[in-house]
Amino acid sequence: MYHNILVPVAYEPGFDTKRELATARALQAAGGRITLLHVMDPVPFFAISYMPEGWREELIAAIKADLSAQSADLPGAGVEVVEGDAGRAILDWANAEGADCIVMASHRSDPGLFGSTASWVARHAPCAVHLIR
Repeated sequence: MYHNILVPVAYEPGFDTKRELATARALQAAGGRITLLHVMDPVPFFAISYMPEGWREELIAAIKADLSAQSADLPGAGVEVVEGDAGRAILDWANAEGADCIVMASHRSDPGLFGSTASWVARHAPCAVHLIR
């Protein structure tokens, strides 16, 4: 059983966190925590001037509210939003917060392959990784 589980959440068409959250809950030790993490892509420098004032704060608040709703029935659940390259940001968070397990979907339709982010995390993670197809 794991005490500090990280569940990265990507907002993509058709993406549903039910399997990842069920797996995390099954792997969670008594008193353990589960953190849902979304990694926002950085906005290209040339587009920043076109973004309305306060857009980043509003987006982060909306994502946190959604993640909180998705994890409302999980004991010890928390939510985080960071910005950067998904694979690197997931590993940075796992290292900084001492995650002992990462539960994530592979996001690849070909059953013989994993998505690039899942592959990166699985190869470089400092802890156990449970990939879900």
